[in-house]
Parts: sequence; structure tokens; C-alpha cells
Amino acid sequence: MATYAVGDLQGCLQPLKCLLERVAFDPAKDRLWLVGDLVNRGPQSLETLRFLYTMRDALVCVLGNHDLHLLAVAHNIERLKKNDTLQEILDAPDRQNLLDWLRQQKLMHHDAERDIALVHAGIPPQWTVEKALKRAAEVEEVLRDDARLPLFLDGMYGNEPAKWDKDLHGIPRLRVITNYFTRMRFCTADGTLDLKSKEGVGTAPPGYAPWFSYPQRKSRGRKIIFGHWAALEGQCDEPGLSALDSGCVWGGAMTLMNIDSGERLRCDCPENHP
Repeated sequence: MATYAVGDLQGCLQPLKCLLERVAFDPAKDRLWLVGDLVNRGPQSLETLRFLYTMRDALVCVLGNHDLHLLAVAHNIERLKKNDTLQEILDAPDRQNLLDWLRQQKLMHHDAERDIALVHAGIPPQWTVEKALKRAAEVEEVLRDDARLPLFLDGMYGNEPAKWDKDLHGIPRLRVITNYFTRMRFCTADGTLDLKSKEGVGTAPPGYAPWFSYPQRKSRGRKIIFGHWAALEGQCDEPGLSALDSGCVWGGAMTLMNIDSGERLRCDCPENHP
């Protein structure tokens, strides 16, 4: 039995199949961790979701911003954007099964035996791994609640509040938690977010830095696997951290990592880039 983690798929199914074939992945015994952004921008969003759904018992999945966007569009809360490739999912006869499965996924996973956390974007400097799990659970509960889900999806868009405050409640509280887990790249030492800058680590606005770079980060020393930040090209020098988004949908490669050995494989299938 082997456990692998793979970077952002974003509807690029063929590179994923390429990597799984190279490691002889067997869903009956092996496990695959997904860092989120399963769909959107790539050429096979529907086929990717269907493929994952067929092997769902072998998966550990956290949600990314594009996955949440799909849920919002499906609930008629947000309009499709120009470069979205989600319409085929919305028109699919099996859309409800796929979307219901997506809603059950986590914002954060923690493997206690290995002490490894899996998130899409990261964990803000002011949270321990344990505190982050509690905050993620608040959003996960709402995602699985039919009555509360539409209100959350309607209110999750936006950059404010830019910083966590334990006294926040309602939609603003859920929004900042969601932004930390699914959109964060740069922040200040106290966790104030900048959600506009999207390039490499050297492009931080004044007073900001990559979320993982702060010496006083409370999750420092813990193993964290994350995606989201394609400009890192899968590189992060911080001890214990594994960046897996190597920008497949943008013309880069897809990265698969054995989470126990750290061995990485990359697959580039240019014909599947839009």
C-alpha cells in the first residue's frame, strides 16, 4: 500500500492518468491525496470529476477555490466567468451525485499517524495545526448543511475581513477562514491577507511575505502539503513543507509525490493544456 499526493488538477485528466499509471496505482490498496482545485480552466473538468468519483474510496481530498466556485455556480449564486470550463458539469445528468460528493470533502485533512496536514493554500501564521483543523471544521459543517449552504456560498466571495479575529461570527468569520485555506499566498506576520498578488515569492507587497516564511509561524516544524500557488512551480524550501502545484493547467507539469518517501514524479501532457 502506497500513499501519494498530487498537485492541482484543474480538469487536466490525462496528466493525472499518466502519473497514476507510472506508479501502478491500485485504488483497491493505494491512496491518493488531492490538494484541491480538481476542476476549472483545464479541458476535462467533467471527466476528471467522474474519474475521481469512481475511485472515491481511495481518495483524501481537500477543496480549493475553484471547487467552491463550482458549487456557487451550481447553486445559481455566482455566474460563470469567461475562462471557466464548468458548463459541462452543470449540464451533466450525473451532476448531482458529483456535486454532493464534492460538498462532503474537507478544507483540511490531518493524518495523525504521519502528522501530515493537507490543505489547498496553506495555514496562516497565527494558527497551530490543531487550531486550523477546528476552523476548517466550521466551514465543512456548513458545506454539508442544505439549509446553510446557499447563504455561505452567496457570502464567501470577497477579501474582507482580511485578518482572523476570534470574535468574528456568521458569514464574515466563514469567509476569512475560507480565504486562508483556499486563496492565501501572501500575508503579514499577524495573518493579514493580501489576496491580489499571485506571482512568485519575490513579488510580495511591502509588509507582506509568503504565509510559510515567518519564523514565528505556529505550524512551523509540522509537515504540510499544499497546492494553489502555481508560481512556486512546486518549489518550497521551508522544512516540512511540500508545494505540489507545478502549474499543469498553465503549461507546466503535474506533480505526484509519495508522501512517505518524498519521491516526486512529474508528467507534462501539452496536448491537454487549453
